[in-house]
Amino acid sequence: MTETELLLWVRGPALQVATVIFLVGVAVRFIEILMLGRQKDLAEARGSALAGGLRTIVTRSVPDRGTIQRSTFNVVAGYVFHVGFFVVLLFFAPHILLFHEVLGLNWPALPTPVIDATTVVTIIALLAVLVHRVLHPVMRFLSRFQDYLAWLVTILPLVTGYLAFHRVGVAPPPTLIAIHILSVELLMVVFPFTKLMHAVTLFMARYYNGAIAGYKGVKS
Repeated sequence: MTETELLLWVRGPALQVATVIFLVGVAVRFIEILMLGRQKDLAEARGSALAGGLRTIVTRSVPDRGTIQRSTFNVVAGYVFHVGFFVVLLFFAPHILLFHEVLGLNWPALPTPVIDATTVVTIIALLAVLVHRVLHPVMRFLSRFQDYLAWLVTILPLVTGYLAFHRVGVAPPPTLIAIHILSVELLMVVFPFTKLMHAVTLFMARYYNGAIAGYKGVKS
C-alpha cells in the first residue's frame, strides 16, 4: 500500500468504521443507563427536580475549596488537559474544516501559535498525570489496565497531530497524517467502552443526583 493509498483508506473506510462503532457504542451505553430506570418517588415534592438537576451540573463542574486543598495537583492537571484537549479539537483550523465538511458547522479558529502552545501544555499535563499515577502508591494500587489505555488513546492524537503538523520524524507527511488520523480513530473506537465515556455521562450523573436532591428541597 502506497502512502497515498494508506491516507485514502484511513480517511475513508477506516474513518467510517470508527464513526459507526463510536456512535453505536455511545447509543448502546445511553440505552443501558436509561434502561436501569428509577423507582417513582412517592414522597411529596419539596422543590424542583429540574432546577436541582441543572444547578448541580453547574456547581459540580467547579471544585470546592476543600477538594482543591486536598488534591491540588489532580484538580489543576485535570482541568489543564481536559480544557486543552477540547481547545485543540474544536479550534484548530483543519479540525474545523473537517467538522464543516461532515456536519456543515463552522466557527472561528484560534491562531496556530495558540493551538501549538496549548498542545504542548496539554501533552505535558498528561505526562505529569501519568507520572503522578505511577508514583502515588494509592493511585498506582487503584489503577487498572483501562486507566492506562484511556490515557494512551487520549495523548496519542495530540502527539501524532503535533508531529504531523510540524513534519517531525522520518516518515513522509502523508504517512504522518495517516498515523494521526488512525490515532483519532482508535480513540473513537475505545471511547464508548472505557472510562472515557464519562465525558458524556458525567452530565447525566450530575443531573440525576441534583434532581433527586432538588425534589427533596435540598441542595446537592
